[in-house]
Amino acid sequence: MDRRRPEWRKIAGDLLLALALLVVGLVGTGPAGAEQSVTVDGSAYVPVVAAALALAVRRRWPFATLAVTVLSVAAYLVLGYPYGPILLPLLVAVYSVAAHRPLRPAAIGAAATLVLLAVHVFVGSGTLGVLGLMPAVAWVVVPFAVGTTVRLGRESAARARAEEARRLADGERLRVAQEVHDVVGHGLAAIHMQAEIALHLLEKRPEQAQTALAAISGTSKEALDELRVTLAVVRRGDGPAERAPAPGLGQVPALRDRMAGAGLPVTVQIDGEPRALPVAVDLAAYRVVQESLTNVLRHAGPATAAVRIRYAPTEVEVEVTDTGRGVAEGGPATTGSGLAGMRERVTALGGSFAAGPAAGGGFRVHARLPLEERR
Repeated sequence: MDRRRPEWRKIAGDLLLALALLVVGLVGTGPAGAEQSVTVDGSAYVPVVAAALALAVRRRWPFATLAVTVLSVAAYLVLGYPYGPILLPLLVAVYSVAAHRPLRPAAIGAAATLVLLAVHVFVGSGTLGVLGLMPAVAWVVVPFAVGTTVRLGRESAARARAEEARRLADGERLRVAQEVHDVVGHGLAAIHMQAEIALHLLEKRPEQAQTALAAISGTSKEALDELRVTLAVVRRGDGPAERAPAPGLGQVPALRDRMAGAGLPVTVQIDGEPRALPVAVDLAAYRVVQESLTNVLRHAGPATAAVRIRYAPTEVEVEVTDTGRGVAEGGPATTGSGLAGMRERVTALGGSFAAGPAAGGGFRVHARLPLEERR
């Protein structure tokens, strides 16, 4: 995208505004003089033209624009010409300084404007006296207040956008960190168990050890491939990354086979008719199953595991139980980042999550995920 295009639009807009006020000044100054019984000659139009054309650079050089405009208006009024359209460029110039420059220098510029206009009150129109300050104050204070309000609103909106961007970036970093944890944790746990099996069988049953080593190779490749896909989001944060389909419940059978190769027999029971799920729900449900089985490998000792997936009209339910030794309350499996990450995934989607000792021994993880977004 051409970033210069908006800047040229602003310049063109300022130029059109300057030309419009120039036309208003040239057309309206004569009638204003006739209405106020003041003679308007050719020299009166010189400050009118200067004040209007100065607005063409009001955004780029607002203080220079204000200086030219104020000097033009002050000279015009001191020379005794009538109040008229020349005051419109003054209003725009004061507004521009307040809207595009910090408060302190903008206030100094507005105060200097009032001082110069006061020259007209006490020199060019002495009969007006102090009461003559009222119009001058109004033509400076009102646009200054409006410009300051606009600038503060713009700055507040910019801060809100920056805060929202930081919040989204933090959320994305946390999401990627959770994905990396799940991928690496599962892969390393499976590889560790398969390596233990290979070492145990290497001397006595080398052919079975070879099978375990082949499983290690396959598991590590799958984990690395998924890790590359996850990290692609970080490397290509400015554009859409070319990603493989996100893992989902349809990959649970492959996960079961990998667990079996790592020495953990897993049974899978599916209730209801499997169907396509929202991507976020499908991924979260799969990660719950994956992380739960990884925890069984790490903490349960010799065990078997059972996965139950239930498809309902408005939700999907996953449950993972094992026959291992279980864990003590407050132990590593109940307080680690794995269960915390699962809970965050599920609750972020409006679901419910529970984990703890199973009724008949072992450990149980249970999650319900709604299929419709919360309103």
